[in-house]
Amino acid sequence: MKALRAIFIAALAVAINSGWAGEPNNADFGFPAPGTYALPPLRGAADGAVLTSEGGATTLHRVFSGKIVVLSFIYTECGDARGCPLASAVLAQLWRRVDEDPALAQKVRLISLSFDPAHDTPAVMRGYGQRFVREGADWQFLTAASEAALQPMLNGYRQTRQRAYDSNGMSTGTYSHLLRVFLIDEHRIIRNIYSADFLDPALLVYDIITLARHG
Repeated sequence: MKALRAIFIAALAVAINSGWAGEPNNADFGFPAPGTYALPPLRGAADGAVLTSEGGATTLHRVFSGKIVVLSFIYTECGDARGCPLASAVLAQLWRRVDEDPALAQKVRLISLSFDPAHDTPAVMRGYGQRFVREGADWQFLTAASEAALQPMLNGYRQTRQRAYDSNGMSTGTYSHLLRVFLIDEHRIIRNIYSADFLDPALLVYDIITLARHG
């Protein structure tokens, strides 16, 4: 538990040191002002069968529910401060900014979806979410019932992951994966994909405002 706490603290430091500190300023970050640029559609956002953190069965598209969605694939045992903990720390900061504008907050939903369903049960995802979610945040922590249910979603989002094994061929419980976070519009179209190098809360806020204003 102490080791995981240290990882989360390190991830938060990485997120803060990316240059975001509260109110984003496009002059400071070199970003164009929200609404002055376009986010071309990339492709449709895949659907799939998921479980909520309360154990309810639903689908990813139902959870989208006509919102502007920020979707992150994670697993709770990730020990890389620039991996899943970074994504969750950035989303936590993102929501603090979005929540400053009640009208904008009504249009946005954050989703963290586990790609380790064997370990990340609904209860585990619920506990993980409690580390990040502030009261009233529209942030869903989802998992899949099985690998069979998960794989079509990974394929649809082109999210790669590879299980790691030790020298004896035994699973270490960890994964090698590329961090990818998806911005999805109200019509379930992917409009941007962020890697670790571009996962900046200020940029996410600007892109969300741009979608909210102009679609």
